[in-house]
Order: sequence, then C-alpha cells, then structure tokens
Amino acid sequence: MSDKRTDVSPEQEIEFCTLGMFIIDEIHYQPPTPPVSNIMGGAGTFAALGARLFSPPPLSKRVAWIVDAGSDFPSSMIPIINNWETSVLLRNDSLRLTTRGRNRYDAAQHRDFEYITPKLTIDITDLQHQHAMLLSKSFHLICSPLRCISLVTRLLDARKQINPLAPKPLIVWEPVPDSCIPSELLNLTNCLPYVNICSPNHTELLSLISGPSQVDPNEISFDPTAIEAACDQLLAAMPLQNYAFVVRSGANGVYIAKNGGRSRRPSRRPSPSGRARQRRPANHARGGLTPETDMEALFAGFDAEFDRGPLPIDPGTSLWLPAYYEPDKTQKNTHYSKISEANNGEDLIQTQDVGGIIPEAPTPIEPNTSRNPFSRIVPIFQYPPAQRTRVIDPTGAGNSFLGALAVGLARGLDLEEAICWGCVASSFVVEQVGVPTLSSPDSSGNKMNITIQDGGVEELWNGESVQERLNTYLSRVRDSKTHG
Repeated sequence: MSDKRTDVSPEQEIEFCTLGMFIIDEIHYQPPTPPVSNIMGGAGTFAALGARLFSPPPLSKRVAWIVDAGSDFPSSMIPIINNWETSVLLRNDSLRLTTRGRNRYDAAQHRDFEYITPKLTIDITDLQHQHAMLLSKSFHLICSPLRCISLVTRLLDARKQINPLAPKPLIVWEPVPDSCIPSELLNLTNCLPYVNICSPNHTELLSLISGPSQVDPNEISFDPTAIEAACDQLLAAMPLQNYAFVVRSGANGVYIAKNGGRSRRPSRRPSPSGRARQRRPANHARGGLTPETDMEALFAGFDAEFDRGPLPIDPGTSLWLPAYYEPDKTQKNTHYSKISEANNGEDLIQTQDVGGIIPEAPTPIEPNTSRNPFSRIVPIFQYPPAQRTRVIDPTGAGNSFLGALAVGLARGLDLEEAICWGCVASSFVVEQVGVPTLSSPDSSGNKMNITIQDGGVEELWNGESVQERLNTYLSRVRDSKTHG
C-alpha cells in the first residue's frame, strides 16, 4: 500500500467529526470458541458508523473520520469504507502497523483489552490542513477530562484562525473508563463547561462517584435511582451551565439528565415519546433567593427602562428511554455484568442465566477476509425468542449511539429525539461482530434499496430501513409505561 492520504474537500460541509481511532480487533473467547481476527473496530469507526446510518448519500459526505492504515491494513476493508461514501481521511503509512487491539474474555465474560501494535492517537494537529473537518458542526471525543479540555480549547482556537465568526461546535464527550474514578471527579467537573454531552456508561458513572471497589459488576439488580442520584450530584456542581449527562445502561436503556442553563430557549416541539418531560428538582445554590427574601427591598431603585422582558427558562430534563432490544423482563435469575474496553469505553451486558443457550463455535476469520462467522452465535442477552437471533455482540454500540446522537443534534433535533436516533443506531451494531452490512447491487445489477419520493434512496442496513426501525422504536416508546 503506497504512502498517501485522501484529503477532505475544504468546501465540504461537515456535520459530524470523530477524533476516535480506527482499530483492528482480534477477539479471544473461552474455549471451545476459537478466536477471530481482522475485525473492523475502534471508537472512531463505530461513532462514524452511527452518524452514517442516518446520513444516506449525499448526506453521507457530511460525516468525517480518520483511518490510519499501516503496512498490514487488510485490503478487504477498503471496499467497506468506500461503500459508506463518507468524508474519510484515509492516511496510509507503510512504515508503521495499523493500530490493533486484543480483547480477551475470561470465564465470567469479563473483557480485558490491550494494544498489540503502537496506537496512533488522533489530535487537533491532525486536522491542521483539514479545514472542513475543523469546522464541523459537532465532534465526538473519547479521552480523559484533562485531555478533553485541551482538545476543545485547541479546537476552538484552530476554528477561529480559519473563521473568527465560526460558532462553537457541539461537543459529545465519552470519558475513558480509566478516568471514571473518584480521584478524577474534580477534573471531570471542571471539564463539563467545555462539552454539551457527557456520556459514561452506568457502571463508569457509579465508579466515578463511589470508586470501582464499591461497584459490583455482578450485582443482580439494576438500580436506576443510584444513576439518577449520581447525575443530580454532578449537575448540581454547575447549576448555571447547559450540559447533559447521557448514561448508557446497556439493555436497561438510557438515562438523560440535563441542566436548563442560562440562555437556552425552551423547546416548543412535542416530546417524541409522547410523554411529558420531568422537570428537574430546584437547585437552591448558595446566594440564591429564598422564601424569606425581601423582594421589594431587593428591587428598590430598579430602573424599568433596562427591563428587556422575561428571560426564557429551560427547567432541564430527566428521563429514561429504553434500549431498542430489551431483555425479557419475565426471566428469573438473570445476572448482568459489565465489560469495559479501555480503548473506547464500550460496555457489554452478559447473561449469566444457567438456563441460557450454549453458543455454537464460530469459524475463525482468516486474515484479509471479510467473512462473518458469527451469523449463528446466540445473543449475549437473555432476550425474548423473537430477538435471540438478532443480538450478537454489542461491541461499538455505545460509540455508534453517540455518533447518531451528535449528528442528530447538529441537525437541530432536541436531545430526546437525538437519543432515539442513538438507540436505533446501536440496534444495528449489536446484530453482528463488526459493522453492519450496507445493501449493494445483486448479481443481476438490481439495487436492494428503496426509492423514496425526493428522488434519493433509503438504504438498507442488515436488510432493514433505518427510518422504518426508528418509526417502530418511537411508536414503542410512546406506548411504553416504563418509568421516566
């Protein structure tokens, strides 16, 4: 592979850009399941995929990401990347190896991750000559709090050098698991004003507040009140800042907790779930008004000439939304455990029900092939029978969730609706090991896509329409009677 790169056109409008890495994974399971290799992965890959699922051509060109291909880069991955038709910055370097990672599963299905080739972290300097990417409407970052502050600060400076009037982009931040510990709590709190969305998974959030030793990944019960309390504690640290926590909780759904902020106008759009949004409890910060305050004395001498009318107030949001694929809530003795991957913070919920189905061993992937041997592996969740052939591996689901969420916000959706996009994006990622399949012409030249009214095409991923799946999900959410 020759040393070259495919630059992004400076005139291209970019709505989403991820600074996550492209990683080629190998996965080692417990015997007798053999290991597999050459799996397309990495936080950047899956985040870009999440945004791409809701961006059929020509919108696909508004999704930007970086692929660093070394001398060992599998040629079979090039057609997949090209077929997405994104604004990908593909950098070939024959003097280094592609970033690769090894995932090992123990008997309890806990996963350890390690890099097996030197990693090439993506930085703002990598976008120095990519003005279109620098001016993206939204960014996905996955890093520690201090690195997040550094990246956002330098990103804003770089944007001002290109266009002094460039608006601030939306920042969706995924804290790395290693930083979700109490000693990093102050750094994380200081980082919150720099981002719009902070999205740990539920175990990482609780570990941040209580410490890893206090979080039992094998706890049988899932306690949403603990997640809500942790978010309340963190939101109270910055009561006047407009940011949100989006806590990914695997099969248990997603929790949204958002401060109102000082200047955001209240949304007049109806909730996509059809349910009333919950107002956050009032935060009486030090120095705030109390029932005993003498209002007449407070406003004595106030010059009404400077009264510009009432300020809009957003009370904030707290809400639970379900996962697209939900476990069978009638199952008994089902334990849930969390698996974190140090490179991208994705989480995995593993069924440990002794009555579960034993998976069939897949065929190993040979180097430089794109065959997927996992078409018959059983799901890792204890799902209803109709779903058991659909849920295969949630690796990358969290990243794809955030990619879809970010691009939805960049296109003007409110937070709840953008999160619905994220839930649907994740549903396509969990249906196989690696990335879902985008439809292509068959042997007779007939395209397996659906023509829509505006002359474009509605793509099929894993044989299904993203929009139809979104409609199904929204309908189910509206009809659900879950808490939130």
